[in-house]
Amino acid sequence: MDSIKNGIIGAIVGDALGLAVQFEPREFRDRDPVTDMRRYGAFNKPEGSWSDDSSLILATIDGLSKSLENHKEDDSSLNEIIDYEIIMKNFSLWLNEGEFTPYGYAYDIGGATMDGIGRYDNGTEPILSGGIGEGDNGNGSLMRILPIAFFIHYLSQKYSFDEDERMTAIHNLSSLTHRHRRTQLCCGIYVNIALEFIENHENECNLALEELIANGINKSKEYYFNNDDFKGELHHFNRVFSLNIQNLPRDEIKSGGYTISSLEASIWCLLNNENYKDTVLTAVNLGYDTDTTACIAGGLAGIYYGYEDIPADWVNQLVERRKIESFVKKFSNLLHDTSIH
Repeated sequence: MDSIKNGIIGAIVGDALGLAVQFEPREFRDRDPVTDMRRYGAFNKPEGSWSDDSSLILATIDGLSKSLENHKEDDSSLNEIIDYEIIMKNFSLWLNEGEFTPYGYAYDIGGATMDGIGRYDNGTEPILSGGIGEGDNGNGSLMRILPIAFFIHYLSQKYSFDEDERMTAIHNLSSLTHRHRRTQLCCGIYVNIALEFIENHENECNLALEELIANGINKSKEYYFNNDDFKGELHHFNRVFSLNIQNLPRDEIKSGGYTISSLEASIWCLLNNENYKDTVLTAVNLGYDTDTTACIAGGLAGIYYGYEDIPADWVNQLVERRKIESFVKKFSNLLHDTSIH
């Protein structure tokens, strides 16, 4: 169960590390690279502050925890166990009432996320609330998707979920705010990589990071290439599916808010570093959407390298650290109790 703490704290530390320099171009980071937690920035926050990325991760964790508390033993379908209504209600509480935030109000809110929550608040069904336009392919669901990997991994020890069931859950969770097939595909690839990392950690396999990423990408490729719903989107993922992204020069790695850019950048940062600290600093120093790139890369790096590899002073600087840890502990305990009974 350590991988849950490793991954969630890894993601939130990455978010906090990047927040103070968010939106600043790469040239700024080339002249003044980030090496430690900073304060202020676009949202004028102290060091250790975290943004919508982490708030929505916590809202998702809480929603999945409540799903487990409420589910009946005869609910053995993954998408019956997950209560998307609770998760979406949490997103609404975050946006409208400041729940799951470090300071009691939401800030750094993505447009597609705001629109999706607005549709839900106006009566749209949760998994139909996300936008489906070309412009709805921001990274707002990719940044919060990691908790479903832990949910799938540990519950699979008790229930026999087939691949379609697992992938549908990932797509549904994305669809709360981002329903376009391209973004669903990004989330699917990312979670499949995370699942490889979790299994490697929990089973102490000690496989190379490169091998695990390749395994996750290849499993995704096999699934999506045999699913007609996604065939029109596959050409956007040539650089990921080629397994050659590690060798691309930094100038070819984009780090804005586009979901594919964020997926590529996080994989590139992982493959070109050998520890947690360097992975997330590389992500932040790509510039632009610094908090989200580091959050996405940091979640995977946390799982792979372990909690001990995350700089302790960064963890200790997290605003409302106890609050974060309480969400993680409850989620971990519930998954443990469910998977062994």
